[in-house]
Amino acid sequence: MTTLFGLPAHALLVHAVVVLAPLTAALEILCALWPSARRRLVWLVLALAAGVMVLAPLTASAGQWLYDQSSQHSPILEAHAERGEWAKYFALGLLIVAIAQTVQHVRESRSEAPNRVLSIVVAVLAVVVGVWATVGVVFIGDSGAQAVWGERQ
Repeated sequence: MTTLFGLPAHALLVHAVVVLAPLTAALEILCALWPSARRRLVWLVLALAAGVMVLAPLTASAGQWLYDQSSQHSPILEAHAERGEWAKYFALGLLIVAIAQTVQHVRESRSEAPNRVLSIVVAVLAVVVGVWATVGVVFIGDSGAQAVWGERQ
């Protein structure tokens, strides 16, 4: 995918990832730390994580196409292109956490007693992956913004 509505696809897709990845991360952390939220939001979080998993590689691919259109690359643009590859990994991490939370939810809904070990492991994983994904989006976006609008003074 190279263009959408006459615009570079990367410029449009990136906004979805920039919004959905941190939102998904925040909801996963919320669901990990607050069981009532997990009962209400687990299926939404799974859908969002699946969406991020689809959008991240599409966005990176569209970004690679845009990168290949130029013959001259600044160091910050090269850094942005390298960092853009991170999105695939944090998208996978968000999806794994969402699946783990869904399994946790299904297990808890079938039995009265929650599994403490599973709850702790999923909570730690959600916080680590959530922070990693959010920081990753910030670093990728910062280098992209600097590549487009110039380095900060």
